[in-house]
Amino acid sequence: MESRRDGYIIRPDPHDPRLTARVRGVDQAGAAIETAVTVERALTIFLNGQEIVTAMTIGDYPEFLALGYLLNQNMVRPDDVVTGIDFDDELSVAVVRTERATDYEQKLKKKVQTSGCAQGTVFGDLMDVVETAQLPPCELRTSWLYALTREINTTPSLYLQAGAIHGCVLAEQDRPLVYMEDVGRHNAVDKIAGWMFQHRVNAHDKIFYTTGRLTSEMVIKTVRMGIPILVSRSGFTAWGVELARKANLTLIGRARGKRFVALSGEDRVVFDQDLSFVEEESAKHRRKAAVHED
Repeated sequence: MESRRDGYIIRPDPHDPRLTARVRGVDQAGAAIETAVTVERALTIFLNGQEIVTAMTIGDYPEFLALGYLLNQNMVRPDDVVTGIDFDDELSVAVVRTERATDYEQKLKKKVQTSGCAQGTVFGDLMDVVETAQLPPCELRTSWLYALTREINTTPSLYLQAGAIHGCVLAEQDRPLVYMEDVGRHNAVDKIAGWMFQHRVNAHDKIFYTTGRLTSEMVIKTVRMGIPILVSRSGFTAWGVELARKANLTLIGRARGKRFVALSGEDRVVFDQDLSFVEEESAKHRRKAAVHED
């Protein structure tokens, strides 16, 4: 794995012409305007010969999305041998192939729609991962947290370009490594899960950051990935907090400027940062201060 000069291995490219479109309209005063909007595309995911789901996505990194989705739905196992991932751009189909024969006909009948935007789904047996979780006793220094959120907020992104999108970041200490965006935060999570599997990245010392709410789905997926720390600039749901506490996941929300709230796994937090040296989040980089509304 090679890092870019800015420290990221992968980060958004807001100038990728495939990911946004220019649309004309009028503003509140009736004046003609032209603005960038985020593109949505359908991606149908197959596991071996079985169709699993059709997801709405911006269309970048379809192989990581397909693999990560199947991993986070417990359809591809951590010890599976993936023999290939085929993507057909014209058909918008991604096929993940494994050595192990698979058949999830019965499981597909038991999916539960979640609170994730763009109709996220999880399957009933995923709750078991919370009950049996053994997340490692690592630490989160507040100096890392403040440096990390500042770096993420100032990274060029599709959100700042066009809005209507969520972002997720895999980090180590104060260094963001992989930054993925998509119309649904669960898609962004799945892309990172697929990338981690493909590159055999160890999760025990990683931090997961999301711009979205800390819901049950976000907690389950983070725990399943084996990452012990989940951070968001947004708020919590009660069930998300309950599941995080059961799994001993460090759950930090409302992380903006020098403020944050930890509602689970507080024992991992090391308060080593003098708050007098931490700046408040600037209006320029505050996500809700963008001209776009999600």
